Amino acid sequence: MLEIEELSKAFRGKKAVDRISFTARNGRVTGFLGPNGAGKSTTMKAILGLIRPDSGRALIDGRPYDRLSSPMRAVGAVLDARSAHKGMSAYAHLRALALTNGIPKSRVDEVIAITGIDSVKKRNAGSYSLGMSQRLSIAAALLGDPYNLILDEPINGLDPEGVKWVRELCRYYAAQGRAVLLSSHLMSEVALTADDLVIIGQGRILQQVSVADFVRQHSGNGIRIVSPDPERVRNVLLDAVPGMRVEMTERKESDPPRGYALHVTGAPLETVAQTLAHSQTVVYQFVQERGSLEDAYMELTHASAEYRSTLPGTRPAAAQSQTAKQSSDGGFVNGQFDEQQGRGR
Repeated sequence: MLEIEELSKAFRGKKAVDRISFTARNGRVTGFLGPNGAGKSTTMKAILGLIRPDSGRALIDGRPYDRLSSPMRAVGAVLDARSAHKGMSAYAHLRALALTNGIPKSRVDEVIAITGIDSVKKRNAGSYSLGMSQRLSIAAALLGDPYNLILDEPINGLDPEGVKWVRELCRYYAAQGRAVLLSSHLMSEVALTADDLVIIGQGRILQQVSVADFVRQHSGNGIRIVSPDPERVRNVLLDAVPGMRVEMTERKESDPPRGYALHVTGAPLETVAQTLAHSQTVVYQFVQERGSLEDAYMELTHASAEYRSTLPGTRPAAAQSQTAKQSSDGGFVNGQFDEQQGRGR
């Protein structure tokens, strides 16, 4: 079990983490998420004794890292895929780690087989691709058959087979009653792998919750409709169900070639379908859209992002926000459909 208690750390007067507390429990994969600069790396380095916190503490099975009698048996970590010496072979790197930690030679062969690098174990680590370096770093993390795993972006550089293998590896160790702390920017992978989430932004914990509950709380379901008459769709639905929201949304390549796209929330699928059918309103497409982990994560962390970018030709967020204020009904101005704005969306 990994426990973080009121942990704080500042660099040159700037708080990297500010009194954060959470637990990565045994038998669970805990997804550790946050934008760049959120404090994830600082937290993981504090757990591993690589930096000293200003206050608070980090415990591994009830003890700080520097008081562990067998560190590699207590925790295995992947923080840098290219941590091995470039001039050493993968086998020599793992053998050196084993010798200095009282780990038998047979375990070196085991982790080489587990990670699939047997055919390249005699090659120098400096010649490895990012994906192979990632496998070598995972082999080093598994060397002590640890009770806890800390994996920072472990699938960077891996092919689809490797991504699936890391996912299954995390689930395997959790099923054995061990704690796995998984840091990743790929929301889809976290959704498939993690049981719990710890979301951090600007050095503070934003939320701690299970994956299922997070999606349920932060990402509501909606209905996507494509119709040639968006104003009629809106009027029919709002007359039938007060409080429902009907907004214009961007068209997708998969949409029918004609018509306007709308997003409807605030009513069950059956109610919306029956209302449109009874009013004989023409629709070209009617699809229920379910929120994803990525949608919910972006919604929660948007204000905490340190670096924000835009696509070429798009307006800055502030300009988009001003436009949204001018037409808060998303394509409907003063209750009437603005055809020019609707087409532009």
